[in-house]
Amino acid sequence: MHVQYEIRAYGRVQGVGFRAAARDQARRLKLKGWVENQSDGSVKIRVCGGQEMCSQFIQWCRRGSGYSWVEGLDIHEMPPEPFSAFAIRY
Repeated sequence: MHVQYEIRAYGRVQGVGFRAAARDQARRLKLKGWVENQSDGSVKIRVCGGQEMCSQFIQWCRRGSGYSWVEGLDIHEMPPEPFSAFAIRY
């Protein structure tokens, strides 16, 4: 069974490779969705896949990439959408 989450990451998450690292992590976990920068400095993520893999991805989001500093996450479960891959949205 697939689940989907919308995640907002706050902190130093723009300009530090967070989106590319999130994409790579999601692909390693066979998840689908997207990641994009927001005008308020946060990063928004939609991730869809198996519950265990999504949980692992959320744990990764709490740590972030090597140069990022994640101060907080907002996480909301939502109905799954039919994504074809995991991509960075510009």
